[in-house]
Amino acid sequence: MSDDNRPATVADVHEIAEAMPHVTVEWGSGDNPVYQVGRKSFVFFRTPRPDAFDPETGERYRDVIVFWVESQGDKEALVQDESTPFFTTPHFDGHPSVLLRASRIHELTRGELAEIIQDAWLSRASARRAAAWRAAQEAGPLR
Repeated sequence: MSDDNRPATVADVHEIAEAMPHVTVEWGSGDNPVYQVGRKSFVFFRTPRPDAFDPETGERYRDVIVFWVESQGDKEALVQDESTPFFTTPHFDGHPSVLLRASRIHELTRGELAEIIQDAWLSRASARRAAAWRAAQEAGPLR
C-alpha cells in the first residue's frame, strides 16, 4: 500500500501542514497548534466549544480540527457529501472552513488529507506564494 493510500492520522496533519512553505505555528488556547501562512490560519486544532457536541450525551467534542476552504461551494461539497467525515456547525455559517473530528480522520487517506491541507494553505497564502508552490508542484521532484 502506498503511503498516500493508507488511513490518515493526526500526526499526518502536523507533518503535512508543517511541510508547506512559509508556515509558522502559533499556539492557541489549550496549547492547540494553529498553522499559519503569512499570519493567516489555515489549519487549527479547536478547543471544545458548545456548538460541536455529541448529540446523544451533550458532551463537547474535544478533537475538532478546522481546515480553511477556498469557497462556500467547496465547503458545501465537503459537508454535504456523506462519504466524507467533514461537518460544520452554525457557528461557522458563512465561514470558509470545514470541521473534522480527529477520531474520524482515519476515514480519509493520507493523500486525501494532504489535498485538504494543501487546498487550505492555498486558500490563505498570498497569490505570489500560491503561484510559486503550484509551479514547484508542476515541475515535479528534482532528479
